[in-house]
Amino acid sequence: MKRRLTTAALALIASGATAQTLGDTLPDEVGRVAPALHAYAQDDLLGTVWADPALGTRDRALVTFAALVTRQDSADLPAIIAVALDAGVTPAELSETVTHLAFYTGWGNALSAARAMAPVFAARGITADSLPPADPTLLPLDQEAEAAREDLVRGLYGDVSMGVVDTTRDLLFRDLWLRPDLAPRDRSLVTVAALIAAGQSEQMTFHLNRAMDNGLTRAEAGAMLSHLAFYAGWPRVFSALPVAKEVFEARAD
Repeated sequence: MKRRLTTAALALIASGATAQTLGDTLPDEVGRVAPALHAYAQDDLLGTVWADPALGTRDRALVTFAALVTRQDSADLPAIIAVALDAGVTPAELSETVTHLAFYTGWGNALSAARAMAPVFAARGITADSLPPADPTLLPLDQEAEAAREDLVRGLYGDVSMGVVDTTRDLLFRDLWLRPDLAPRDRSLVTVAALIAAGQSEQMTFHLNRAMDNGLTRAEAGAMLSHLAFYAGWPRVFSALPVAKEVFEARAD
């Protein structure tokens, strides 16, 4: 039987991702072995959560992509890559996202994701010529903020591993975060999503604050947490909720 999204989903998915593409994230086999799971996925996840305008479809696609990369759910990546492209995420942004996530989820995770991306890109005629170069002109560095971050990390961990301190400075904050083909807000969005999906909520305070400094709203952050409950599991999201609460309250003060 053909899958159909609810009327609410069809009405509210407005960023260019088609109902059929989003529906492709729910394989037919699910209904044959777990009818209740199929119903929850169709009615609650795809039909309600994805349709919630508190977080746009494009952002939901990026957040889902980050969660799947983090959890090494390579089998499900091609469908969500298609959703992301149809929702307005550019090939360059997806390329930058998987590169970014190599540093935050591990090299193997990113390489597996890149292999899953390759056939989708090939099918859509996306070639390396349209993707960001290895050495683009970087965005300007916030010297004051970076100096403060560097001093803090060096003071805490310089006598433990200067290698980590140096590569964090040189590769991450003076290079990766300044690459121009993924906006700082989106880099923060996928970083926070990856931390939640990995269950690394202790790393969230810095990055959620950075995300909000980069333009992520409190409402969007809350919607991201609700979205990730389905893709990372309720326990990981409940571990992240106290950190988000502290960040929200501190910023309100």
